[in-house]
Amino acid sequence: MDYQKILEDIYKEIIPFAKTGKQADYIPALAKVNPDQFGMCLETVSGEVFPFMQADTRFSIQSITKVFALAMCLSLKGENLWKRVGKEPSGTAFNSLVQLEVEKGIPRNPFINAGAIVLADILLTELDDPENEYLAFVRSLCGNDSVGYNMEVAFSEREKGYLNAAIANMLKYHGTIDNDIEDVLMFYFKMCSVEMNCRELARAFLSFTNSRVFYHSGYRLSSSQIKRMNAVMQTCGFYDEAGEFSYLVGLPGKSGVGGGIVAIYPMRYAVAVWSPRLNSKGNSVMGIKALELLTTATQESIF
Repeated sequence: MDYQKILEDIYKEIIPFAKTGKQADYIPALAKVNPDQFGMCLETVSGEVFPFMQADTRFSIQSITKVFALAMCLSLKGENLWKRVGKEPSGTAFNSLVQLEVEKGIPRNPFINAGAIVLADILLTELDDPENEYLAFVRSLCGNDSVGYNMEVAFSEREKGYLNAAIANMLKYHGTIDNDIEDVLMFYFKMCSVEMNCRELARAFLSFTNSRVFYHSGYRLSSSQIKRMNAVMQTCGFYDEAGEFSYLVGLPGKSGVGGGIVAIYPMRYAVAVWSPRLNSKGNSVMGIKALELLTTATQESIF
């Protein structure tokens, strides 16, 4: 299949959406990002790489980082992980306090902010050097040791992270997190600040296509665990727009408010797309449209 031509054709078709939405300006550092950028990269399990436009421009991956954190925690804790965090779609905003209060401090899934803060707490408890070990894991997945944190973004998020601080305090009140609130929040914001490009993200997520043994930087996941991670990405990976993404695109994946989206076609490929302008749900407008057109053109989805 000529994926390169398909990506070129997709871009021509989504140009009318180029000015729709806006970048995540509630995070001061992200408000500075030029919103009129677009990159995409698809990598197959056989090693073919199809980059397009700004596929090598790095950006803050934000909530996409939660997939990496989930992989580490699942490797460390196994099924016991699900005693601390659920695996059901939220149906509410990614930073909702209401649901967390009603459900007595157990986050609905690991991809909403409350769930990812719990993952950060687990890593702080389990690892000797959480920041460096997390980065080593991500670098191992994408094969690039220059990937790192953007501390300007991390401190920017902490400066304006009032709602996340409220979430962390509620989690602490219910005994769901063990470590100091400030330590957990700062580690969470650092994980979200990691900068990668579409080429690196596609390579990293190729490990979750279940096409090979998963062993990276000392962390192992079974075939069954990877399948279950894909299931959680399918149902919970796009905030309260997961159903719409499944309907339009039909692939498991994860989005971030930095404008990135990564999706997986199991046993076939991983694809990453980046465009900073977001819709009201916090997902990239052009990114979702590009992936919808990709699965339409290729007739490749999991359904």
